[in-house]
Amino acid sequence: MHGRVIGRVKDWAKRHWPRLRLRTILFATLFLVAALPGFGAVFLRVYENTLVRQTEAELVAQGAALSATAAALWPAAPPGRVAPREVAGDDTPYSAQAPASGIDLSTTPIRAERPPVAVGTRPSPDAVVVAARLSPIMDATRSATLASIILLDRNGSIVVGSSAVGSYAALPEVAVALAGRATTVLRRNGAYRATYRFEWLSRAAAIRVHYARPILVGDRVVGVLLLSRSARALFRGLYEDRGKIALGIAAIFGMLVVLSGIISRGVTRPIEQLGAATRAVASGRGRVPDPPPTAAIEIQGLYADFAVMAAAIERRSRYLRDFAHAVSHEFKTPLAGIRGAVELLQDHPDMAAEDRRRFLANADADARRLALLVTRLLDLARADMAERGEERTDATQVIMRVAAAWRTTGFSIEIIRLDVLPVVTVPATTLEAVLGTLLENSRQAGARSVTIQLSSTDTHFEVRVSDDGPGVPIADRGRLFEPFFTTKRDSGGTGLGLAISRSLIEVQKGSLSILDSELTTFVVRLPLAN
Repeated sequence: MHGRVIGRVKDWAKRHWPRLRLRTILFATLFLVAALPGFGAVFLRVYENTLVRQTEAELVAQGAALSATAAALWPAAPPGRVAPREVAGDDTPYSAQAPASGIDLSTTPIRAERPPVAVGTRPSPDAVVVAARLSPIMDATRSATLASIILLDRNGSIVVGSSAVGSYAALPEVAVALAGRATTVLRRNGAYRATYRFEWLSRAAAIRVHYARPILVGDRVVGVLLLSRSARALFRGLYEDRGKIALGIAAIFGMLVVLSGIISRGVTRPIEQLGAATRAVASGRGRVPDPPPTAAIEIQGLYADFAVMAAAIERRSRYLRDFAHAVSHEFKTPLAGIRGAVELLQDHPDMAAEDRRRFLANADADARRLALLVTRLLDLARADMAERGEERTDATQVIMRVAAAWRTTGFSIEIIRLDVLPVVTVPATTLEAVLGTLLENSRQAGARSVTIQLSSTDTHFEVRVSDDGPGVPIADRGRLFEPFFTTKRDSGGTGLGLAISRSLIEVQKGSLSILDSELTTFVVRLPLAN
């Protein structure tokens, strides 16, 4: 089911996928990568939340130190509310020191600005005594941390830290602290005024973190420390370093332009030029140019591969043209002979029987030659179109078998073999066909003895076939492997045997050549099996 859905989505995407140029894809990719830091600056919620939590942690630390100091300064056995058992008991002596819950900008509600103080009773005398001794410590802490610190008595009335007179007992955070629990809330900052241009992106810019912590003496809540501070401005550093940031953005986009130029010179332009050259080669009016020096190594390799392919296509085209010309020339002579004999027989119905037999014999010989040419052309086509196989052959056994089949009383064959029998990656039928052609040529040339010498290198097995015949004239050696070239045309030679043999060997990554010597010596090199 899921596979079908994915397949349909892929089919839809393929149908509607826009056609894009390579330079467009590369530039879009680079532009997106260059713009990622900008998107990261916009979506800094995680970092901003960390800053708010860090502010909360600092307020907790300050509250813990001040509440411990106040508890130490407080008179013994003071009146006050009894803290809950789980707070004041010996089993959990540190429960009130940790925040009641961690704040999160995405989930914690932001309350309204802290309301004005309500009318309340006068501060308790013991709280006033402690405040007088604690005020210097609170002032020093406030000066160092820039936090607002207010000391409340057991009823929530302001003792010190604010010019206002009254009670904060109605505040939810103070009520929780009076019950013996520390808590943190987020409230809007009414005094906030935007300073930096991008502060509207920050959710924490216009809020203050409020932390209320009870002061415990024994099992009683004798007061509350109410601390508040704004979180560090997220964009303050960004705004103060706006010049450096602008310079960095300009440098990024400058680098983007440079990279685009490098990619254009190294990838897109060379590919476009190669495409144009390929179309010109396909139309027969051009060639693959040399790879640009600025092109990537893979693109330069692609140029080289296309040049090799173009050369191969040109060779094949030239081969087909020459082959068609040679075929037409080879077929023209016997066809002309057959046509002439038929015309003579039609024009002279009273021709003598002897002449008729002679003309019919000539026509039959020409027809036989045509049939042989067609057969050999099919063999040549199969040899040219053959594919390399992985068949492993014991070359020595094949050579001995072929020599035994061709050896006669007047045609001797001597084999100079190796001690180690080599194995080649050439089919046995191919090796038999090639050796048979070479031995047939030797016998047709009038040789009476043939020597087959075997040798081996690290990568190839070499077979040298030499005979004692009259040899091949120097003028003919350059054309010996051309299709239809033969010096035995009168005796039925087609001139395709050696061409077929060379094609069969070259398909197997071997070679067939003739040595430049007085004796007729053919050299067959075959790849050895690994």
